[in-house]
Amino acid sequence: MDIKKLEEVGVQFLKSLDDDPKREGLLDTPKRFAAACKALYSGYNQKPEDVMRVFDDESYDEMIVVKDIEFYSTCEHHLIPFYGKAHIGYIPNGKIAGLSKMPRIVEIFSRRLQNQERLTSQIAKAMDDLLKPKGVGVILEAKHLCMMARGVEKQNAVVTTSTLTGLFKNNINTRSEFLRHLER
Repeated sequence: MDIKKLEEVGVQFLKSLDDDPKREGLLDTPKRFAAACKALYSGYNQKPEDVMRVFDDESYDEMIVVKDIEFYSTCEHHLIPFYGKAHIGYIPNGKIAGLSKMPRIVEIFSRRLQNQERLTSQIAKAMDDLLKPKGVGVILEAKHLCMMARGVEKQNAVVTTSTLTGLFKNNINTRSEFLRHLER
């Protein structure tokens, strides 16, 4: 990520608003903008296989669910944030993941320009690729500022997306168990 170029973009953005990048309140804004971009889009510099800790030869074969994983992302259509919670479940097939690694997978993909549908699928695919489980379930619930602060201006709308693979997709009992785990 080219921080200097992002700072220049910040200056040009302020100028395009007919504001003065040299006025006191905006003096450091281009630097803060570049630093924010570095954090908000840090997922481009990471790969799931670099953070996932996999434990082989494990006999545990029941569903594992990590729910209410907070995430923050940026809508690729409007460059406006969306945020929410991710819920991930899987059934091991000889391998288990370090529990803290599932939120790290969410973080990697959410810290890129995204749409919620792709984000959901990327998380599920990474879990499938890295663990080769009997099935994966991923559900994302999010609020989109592009719907809240502009456009239809609906502050309470929540978008839910899901990706199911293996037993989660093909077995109604597995799917039902996963959904029961997510009930509040």
